[in-house]
Amino acid sequence: MSEDARLIANHRVHLVHAVLALANPPWQRDVWLDTAVFENLDHVFHTLFDDFCDANEAERFLGIWLRTEEDVALMRELGVALNNAAAQAPQDTEEAYLQSPSWPEVVVITGRLAQVMVANDLNELAALHQVDLTPGTRSGPQS
Repeated sequence: MSEDARLIANHRVHLVHAVLALANPPWQRDVWLDTAVFENLDHVFHTLFDDFCDANEAERFLGIWLRTEEDVALMRELGVALNNAAAQAPQDTEEAYLQSPSWPEVVVITGRLAQVMVANDLNELAALHQVDLTPGTRSGPQS
């Protein structure tokens, strides 16, 4: 694996984790509402808008941390949904976000984005190992 590919994978894992957290309401309640846990919604926002991506301008990250146009489109949708939720949560607390009228839309969009990102990662991994992941097939590494 090249150094560039390793760097992309190391940064992308942060995005995938943030997306999975946004797609999982039980995780949000159990982790983000527990003040003793490091991860909170602020951490997720920094991951998606500052540190590893900019969900408002996701197309800039195509081929860097986002693999496909579908990743980009869904990340952009997620940015809009999160901004809407932020506008509806003036207290800027986890509780306020989770209760905002837009929060269910955030969860739905991130659920779709999580599926796409994980599928893209699995396809990339399969291609590296030359494995056919087509449903109904059971082939191992191709020689």
